[in-house]
Amino acid sequence: MNTLQCYQWKMATRVLQRFGNGLNQAKKTAQSTGQIFVLSRGLSASNHRNREDSWFKSLFVRKVDPRKDAHSHLLTKNEESNLYKIQFHNVKPECLDAYNQLCEETLPSIHNDKYYPCELVGTWNTWYGEQDQAVHMWRYRGGYPALTEVMSKLRQNKEFMKYREERGKMLLSRRNQLLLEFSFWNEPIPRKGPNIYELRSYQLRPGTMIEWGNYWARAIGYRQHNSEAVGGFFSQIGNLYMVHHLWAYKDLEAREATRNAAWQHEGWDEVVYYTVPLIQHMDSRIMIPMKASPLQ
Repeated sequence: MNTLQCYQWKMATRVLQRFGNGLNQAKKTAQSTGQIFVLSRGLSASNHRNREDSWFKSLFVRKVDPRKDAHSHLLTKNEESNLYKIQFHNVKPECLDAYNQLCEETLPSIHNDKYYPCELVGTWNTWYGEQDQAVHMWRYRGGYPALTEVMSKLRQNKEFMKYREERGKMLLSRRNQLLLEFSFWNEPIPRKGPNIYELRSYQLRPGTMIEWGNYWARAIGYRQHNSEAVGGFFSQIGNLYMVHHLWAYKDLEAREATRNAAWQHEGWDEVVYYTVPLIQHMDSRIMIPMKASPLQ
């Protein structure tokens, strides 16, 4: 049994125990009043089996819900939603300091220049997760036309092309994704530091994005109490059915305390119970902002 399966069993046990405790209380009440609860016992066993059957079916069987609109239109704020690009650069270990300096000298100039309809959301080095890695996130207001305009203008920017040439000498590999933001998440805005950031990435089972969005539209309310929610995104180009949640914490201790506190809110355990079976793979990065990052 792998880690994800163990997590699923843990969530299932927790919810079923909670459900069983409620029935036990009802039985005790019936006994104290002299009521017959044979039927209750039958219902308890039946409901218990139904919940288990439902959970197992959710792992393997997905209902196809016919729709007349793209998922992206149902999950984003409007037709002119911002487009985001996230970049993952794996840097040669001996070049990481020089790479960071190069980024700090070049990226803010693009961010601050109104000639380019884009903004640097954040730029980080991975602390825990993939080592010697940089993560950059850009926002394009106006969607794909803005992205096309920026890319066209940057190809005419000699300083940027020189930056790309120098950067290429320092990299082992790189990849990117184009993302849209969930309508129920905050739009990322600059933050004062110091903070650490966690990027939690989920590879969902194909066809489950709407279901994920429905659950997290309710769940995000449980994760706003310490202003830890930065942004939530889903992929449009790159690895498909990929979700990224970005969180901010003062330190690792604050992260642990905040995540533990979520379990005290009624309904959080059920959200986890129903969303875990939607996941094929999940990953977490703890990241430290670079000096030029608007998210500090």
